[in-house]
Amino acid sequence: MLTISKTTTHFRFWFHCKILPKIGSVEKSEVDLTQSVKLESKDDTFPCGQTTSTARHLSQEELDRLSSERSLVSDFKQMKLEKEAQKNWDLFYKRNTTNFFKDRHWTTREFEELQACREFESQKLVLLEAGCGVGNCIFPLLEEDLSIFVYACDFSPRAVEFVKKNPLYRPERCCAFQCDLTKDHLTENVPEASVDVVTLIFVLSAVHPDKMKVALENIAKVLKPGGVVLFRDYGLYDHAMLRFKSGSKLGDNFYVRQDGTRSYFFSKEFLAKLFEEAGFQSVVNEYVLRETVNKKEGLCVPRVFLQSKFIKPTHSQQGSGLLSHNSSKESKQED
Repeated sequence: MLTISKTTTHFRFWFHCKILPKIGSVEKSEVDLTQSVKLESKDDTFPCGQTTSTARHLSQEELDRLSSERSLVSDFKQMKLEKEAQKNWDLFYKRNTTNFFKDRHWTTREFEELQACREFESQKLVLLEAGCGVGNCIFPLLEEDLSIFVYACDFSPRAVEFVKKNPLYRPERCCAFQCDLTKDHLTENVPEASVDVVTLIFVLSAVHPDKMKVALENIAKVLKPGGVVLFRDYGLYDHAMLRFKSGSKLGDNFYVRQDGTRSYFFSKEFLAKLFEEAGFQSVVNEYVLRETVNKKEGLCVPRVFLQSKFIKPTHSQQGSGLLSHNSSKESKQED
């Protein structure tokens, strides 16, 4: 028989009463930059856009460009890229150290679940940042919220070392460890069913599509029943996807960068099916459309992200379809 803690019950009650009615109305104002699109400075970036349930419409030129990409990277090279995936990300962090990505101060605006402990001051919110990089997400959260404990893991040992060397890192508030989500059991470092919220931000796109389900099942084991996965990643037809040159395509919506790191571009249908097969229920799943302007270069490029929330159902929610129904209602109201 499943026993649900008082903290989890409070969190789930707060989530249904406070969050579900507000979904779709959260301000969206942050753009993450990839290696494919590098703007000159923070001052040159002016994101604006909207959320939508439909994919971005392509111009005829863009359609022609995508349809011309018929040849895939050879099987031998693909196997080599998979084998050297950790090495390539480690080299990425060796080159860029902690300077490549901006701190993500937008997370508490985008995902109000991260403010749950402010609703219940006695609650110690437990967060897992899956794919923490050098801590651009977790350290702003730790600064803002004194009632939060963070487990942080990354594929790259070098990235984990950067996290541990950060002046804000305190073992009593954060536990960082190296982990391959597709191979290593999270339960070796995180107690089973102990996490309230998992953030999966610009991480799953770096995993081979054949292994994404395994990674999500791994995450599900440490998430409490009623706990939430907060997802944000590259969406279908993002500008970075359209910029890849010939010889970069690994498969449908899957590409390799010049440095050997890989990126998948998600459709909402693919993502919903993936999470459903891993045992989750959808709460919100929508595209975020942006135009990123570089004033110095006179460029305006379309960015597409997928922002979603999935819940690990309790026994009473399994098979009920309740959350999917609520999500559909909210999406219709937003559209």
